[in-house]
Amino acid sequence: MDLSMFLSSETGSLVDIWGTDPVFGDWKHKAFVAAPLPTVMPELSVPTILATTAARAALAALDSTAAQLPNPQLLRLPTLRREAQSTSALEGTYAPLAEVLTADEEAPASAELTEILNYVRMANYAFSWISDDRPVTTSLLSSLQGILMQQTALESESGRIRDRQVVIGRRADATPGMAPVHAARFIPPPPDDSLSIGVQDLVDWIREDHSAMIDPVVAAAMSHYQFESLHPFRDGNGRLGRLLIVMHLQLTQVLTEPTLTVSPWFEARRDDYYNRLLAVSTRGDWDSYIRFFAQGLREAAESTRRQMIALVRVQSELKDVVRSSTLRADSAHTLIDLAIANPSFTVRQVEAELGISYGRANKLVGQLIDLGILRVANPNAYKRRIYAPRVLRVLTQATT
Repeated sequence: MDLSMFLSSETGSLVDIWGTDPVFGDWKHKAFVAAPLPTVMPELSVPTILATTAARAALAALDSTAAQLPNPQLLRLPTLRREAQSTSALEGTYAPLAEVLTADEEAPASAELTEILNYVRMANYAFSWISDDRPVTTSLLSSLQGILMQQTALESESGRIRDRQVVIGRRADATPGMAPVHAARFIPPPPDDSLSIGVQDLVDWIREDHSAMIDPVVAAAMSHYQFESLHPFRDGNGRLGRLLIVMHLQLTQVLTEPTLTVSPWFEARRDDYYNRLLAVSTRGDWDSYIRFFAQGLREAAESTRRQMIALVRVQSELKDVVRSSTLRADSAHTLIDLAIANPSFTVRQVEAELGISYGRANKLVGQLIDLGILRVANPNAYKRRIYAPRVLRVLTQATT
């Protein structure tokens, strides 16, 4: 880590760390320990204040659109899978979006899909926790990270605050002969009291009501930065940190239905995103980071809202196809709702969710396939997965 970059002491301090590298031998360096978050907003420029206002308006429009739907939760899973794919891609775990949307959650076809679908489970757990009016705690964050890392190589080291020093990224000017600790782009706190106290301070800060002094978009930006600078877990910090953005907006009731997908926007601007976070630590540059963050939330909210409206339109049009056919069963319309809410599904799932026999479910699926509404993802698979092509088209359309 380039220590000369750290020009401000307002957001944290450098502390000594040391250890032994199997190749480079003994080393000494410094790590960054973030200061506790302030209870007032950082000083912001007029463009940044305007950006946060625009973000609030876009988030309000998204939430209003969701509230007008007969069943707002209908669109949670498809948007969550899209978020899972993008947030995982930012951390180097990639699978094509179409594969993620049609993957079998009970038997993912690859290690990458396992991690990505773990994100969906983690997010659903978090959103349910907040919906039950339970507070964010260190234990909750640890549990969420444990869910994210299930069935991965680091499962045994997960579900708890890390107990070893980690380094993040690699400096652009690092030479091949540099020890990893010197070549790192950023080094978060050592695994001692500074880390555990920092995490506790963060969850305490999140639980406090800052509405009188801090705009909720700014508060979400601040808590996201703090979590990323602490980097409290062995792995999964980026994904959990971006989930924390939506959790924070849900906690402050900016969003009542957490359908926002933030990561596609950040993924498309990966280097800028990491640079803005680092600039808060090195220069105390809250203003540029919060303006960037607010722009991201505004565009993400607008994109998610467009996608939500498109899915509702497809839902209505597919039901029109059924109405113009010889089918008259209400279960056909219910199956379309299921196809909107689940990017892919099985006949057994139709049987269970519609409360009909397997034979009736299989026949109904076949009738909607004949109408061109549904399609089989892989006809040769042991367990056929069904999807609606028009739904998949909406979800895979680039909107950033």
